Amino acid sequence: MAITRDKKNTLVAELSDVLTTAKMTVFAQYRGLSVADVQELRRAARAAGVTITVVKNRLVRVAMGSLDTYRNTDTTGLTGQLLYAFGDSDEVAPAQVLHTFAKTHPELTFAGAFSGDGSLLSADEVKSLAGLPGKNQLIAEVVAQLLSPVHDVTNALSGNVHALLDGVSAKATN
Repeated sequence: MAITRDKKNTLVAELSDVLTTAKMTVFAQYRGLSVADVQELRRAARAAGVTITVVKNRLVRVAMGSLDTYRNTDTTGLTGQLLYAFGDSDEVAPAQVLHTFAKTHPELTFAGAFSGDGSLLSADEVKSLAGLPGKNQLIAEVVAQLLSPVHDVTNALSGNVHALLDGVSAKATN
């Protein structure tokens, strides 16, 4: 069943909106996945704040052409059955969600990605991005590093106070 021109225009407008807010858009080949597998992927993506969309590559090209950020981006890699993962809060989350899913479903293979600034990333670059920790994990690691001197001082002082109290307690009982 063919899609009407009005429906295509609506899809292009929605894609344009999503692309303008997305920090990272990862696209992957999904040939061989069942509908249940794609639904499972969408559930996992939704939990991570990522949106998964299956749409014609031609409509993505039109949407990208209408945006200044993506106008000069090479879109020759948009061929075959692709699904698009959009992340608007974390740059690495779309790649991580697809990478985690691809571990149990080898039919899903990375084809590339578009960063928020309009640059094209290869499949290998997306795989290396997927191995990076997420935004929240990086924030937690920085906070832990900043708090470690405070914890060290607190532990040192509490250890000395305990030793002093133990000494006073031992003198008091003798």
